[in-house]
Amino acid sequence: MEVTARAPGKIILAGEHAVVHGYTAVASSIDLYTVFSIRLRSDDDTVKLKLNDIGLDFSWSVRRIKEVLSHLGSPFSSTPTSCSLETIKSLATLVDEQSFPETKIGLASGVYAFLWLYTSILGFKPATVTVSSELPVGAGLGSSAAYCVSLSAALLALSDSVKLDVSQKGWSMFNESEAELVNKWAFEGEKIIHGKPSGVDNSVSTFGNVIKFKSGVMTRVNSNMPLRMLITNTKVGRDTKALVANVSARKSRHPDAMCSVLNAIEAISDEWSTIIQSHAVDDLYLSANEEKLRELMEMNQGLLLSIGVSHASIENVLQTSMKYKLASKLTGAGGGGCVLTLLPTHISGEVIDKLVEELGSFGFQSFTAGIGGKGVQISFDHSS
Repeated sequence: MEVTARAPGKIILAGEHAVVHGYTAVASSIDLYTVFSIRLRSDDDTVKLKLNDIGLDFSWSVRRIKEVLSHLGSPFSSTPTSCSLETIKSLATLVDEQSFPETKIGLASGVYAFLWLYTSILGFKPATVTVSSELPVGAGLGSSAAYCVSLSAALLALSDSVKLDVSQKGWSMFNESEAELVNKWAFEGEKIIHGKPSGVDNSVSTFGNVIKFKSGVMTRVNSNMPLRMLITNTKVGRDTKALVANVSARKSRHPDAMCSVLNAIEAISDEWSTIIQSHAVDDLYLSANEEKLRELMEMNQGLLLSIGVSHASIENVLQTSMKYKLASKLTGAGGGGCVLTLLPTHISGEVIDKLVEELGSFGFQSFTAGIGGKGVQISFDHSS
């Protein structure tokens, strides 16, 4: 039997940077997924990991994994536990034994997370594991969280800690308590990759829909609006820590002005969450709400520009989308990365195609995504 799990990426709809200073932000899942498939093997004694998108394959004998990670003991799938520094060093030994290209060394932490989650949840069982993703890495779309969530879900589906109907066809969901277990394990994987993640990305990926968060407190929001965004990856890398530090420095220099800006950003976040929870009674009401969101995006982007986190590449997307009377804003840290463009329900596919083509002339990559969809899902294939 092969088990497959998929988990969505995420975007920040409103409140980035302000959230660092204790203000509200709103994040949403998008219908772009990372997919893990696991097939347990009885004809082999290895754990094989195939990273399809980057063309890397890894293989470890179960005997070698046991030898290096013997201190872990039995799997403890129902008890999410942090990876110790000692275990990180052991994982590094296993990864260093593989042929890891120097240009891909930044992805090593993802392999560490894989080995930790695999052995912690399943123990020392031979298997073939494949992963593929629709999410660009390092673009602020929650690719690492979707990786950890889909991996944790697939592993738990093969453990004794969750009870799933393996005869069910197609994609199915975890119940609330099982999804919470997936989320906790994914958070442990995120800690290996990022050190001190907020927990927002993995929560959005696990539960889907929309999450409102402030000062570490997360509130799940049920969106009732069918929203689509054009997501444009400028492919410009950015230093998130430096951008956050620069905003903090500006706040120190101009405390009153920055307080006003951050309060305004929070008001936009609050209004976003109110609008998307409202039920559209007719097309006119839906259009009116879409117009409100368009204005909120314009205001939010202006505020983000004022705190110094925009970039020439982002401004190119803004100017281009304005030609089509569409509003855009950066999402995430800024300084490059991705830009959101709201696509109202009345817009034609022809207009979207023209916009994508024009954005492509800058070397940007654009793709449409639905907002606020389902979280992690699981399926079983008995033919494998």
